[in-house]
Amino acid sequence: MPRIMIVDDETYIQVLYRKEFESEGYIVKAVSNAEDALSLTEEFSPDIIILDIELGDVNGLELLKQFREKQANCSIILNSAYSTYKSDFQSWLADAYLMKSSDLAPLKDKVKELLAEDACGTK
Repeated sequence: MPRIMIVDDETYIQVLYRKEFESEGYIVKAVSNAEDALSLTEEFSPDIIILDIELGDVNGLELLKQFREKQANCSIILNSAYSTYKSDFQSWLADAYLMKSSDLAPLKDKVKELLAEDACGTK
């Protein structure tokens, strides 16, 4: 079973994403801050991290950099309500950048695509 970690400081986003992805057979963990996210990556070993940029305790782009230093083989999707970060060169460390939306189809499709790429060894 693929493992997804959600890092978002909004509880309702965590609950929504967890329910949606668990209903499709994924193992899902959600955290709201950088410290918990970094410790969970070591014990949970996610295949994909869905990362918000505007976190309360740290900028998600800084956390992205830390994830890349620790989890180079993990796919990371930046998932933000703000398009302004898309042009920030730090966001290029992510495998994808998606805008938050009430339509979760693009996010689900990107997760499937990244898992398929990883399974084929193209990552």
